[in-house]
Amino acid sequence: MRTDVKKINEQSPWQDLTEGLQMFAGGTARHFATGEWRTNTPVFLRDKCRQCLLCVPVCPDVSIPVKDGKRLDFDYDHCKGCGICVSACPFGAIEMKEGL
Repeated sequence: MRTDVKKINEQSPWQDLTEGLQMFAGGTARHFATGEWRTNTPVFLRDKCRQCLLCVPVCPDVSIPVKDGKRLDFDYDHCKGCGICVSACPFGAIEMKEGL
């Protein structure tokens, strides 16, 4: 049985979940707050940011929003805390903190 993953939420009974919680449709992350998996959290240091946007395309979770050509703070609902953005930032405008 394949359940419509867009209808699964934290209130769903276990009988409605897919076997092994497999996802059979793409692009479902926006329907789930997956950021709670994070053990380390990136912190945006706005005063050090030069708006080069080098961090944006390397984020595997698309958790660095951009509006009007400017980088905004992280989308913590979806950020998994991988730290790739820290490595990509040449200005030290992103630091990893444990927890948060």
